[in-house]
Amino acid sequence: MLTSQTTEQRCPCGSGKPFAFCCEPFLEGVKAAPTAEHLMRSRYTAFVMGAIDYLIDTTAQAKRALIDRAILAEQVQFTTWTGLTILSSQAGTPSDSEGVVEFEATFEADDEAGILRERSNFSQHDGRWFYVDGDVELRSLA
Repeated sequence: MLTSQTTEQRCPCGSGKPFAFCCEPFLEGVKAAPTAEHLMRSRYTAFVMGAIDYLIDTTAQAKRALIDRAILAEQVQFTTWTGLTILSSQAGTPSDSEGVVEFEATFEADDEAGILRERSNFSQHDGRWFYVDGDVELRSLA
């Protein structure tokens, strides 16, 4: 098991479902996220829990070389993610090859609160969804 989350604890992704029946099977590799939105939610949960390998493994192959594991680990260590709101989803179903998910995630870092708003692009290959890239906007809540 990835963390000390119990079956009854709600998933950090905001779905309202228990972690064990929501993002945990994706993070543990038991099953693949069936939609772009499911992958987005599971990646948010991975940021919350520090599941760096999952974040790298669910990034499109062509983009993985751009990831600096040490910087990612530092970001995960010093950022507390406090909420996720999905604003919209376009395509990204099991029958699509591409999808777009727009979301806002609230966080705290360096004793300051902020909002990350992103329009994320996803692609599906061989039945698995991958994060490709996104347009990011950061705002301070101070």
